[in-house]
Amino acid sequence: MKFKRIHHIAIIASDYEKSKKFYTEILGLTVVNEVYREERDSYMLDLALNGEYIIELFSFPDPPKRLTYPEATGLRHISFAVEDVAAALKELQDKGVKTTDLQVDSKTGKPMAFFFDPDELPLELSQV
Repeated sequence: MKFKRIHHIAIIASDYEKSKKFYTEILGLTVVNEVYREERDSYMLDLALNGEYIIELFSFPDPPKRLTYPEATGLRHISFAVEDVAAALKELQDKGVKTTDLQVDSKTGKPMAFFFDPDELPLELSQV
């Protein structure tokens, strides 16, 4: 078996409309497809970045909160590659998005920072 690439990342939102707005209007991801699954009382929104499908955003009735602190086992975060982390961080802050301070990645020596979606899911900015 040889993997070709990551197909998509699934995210469950506590407030679907708020998260949909965050990922589309604030982060600029584009809607590929949106479906309401009546049998599950759930929405599924396929989102793309630069034309590449990357995220499935779901809603479910009363999903449990994600553990963050202390860190829990499981997916830690999603990282987005940007040309200028400082500029991207300022743009997110100007839009009212909660962020960490600008840092230097100890592994790469390049700027990085975290920001958070409406459910406090940590998302990273990595400079390329």
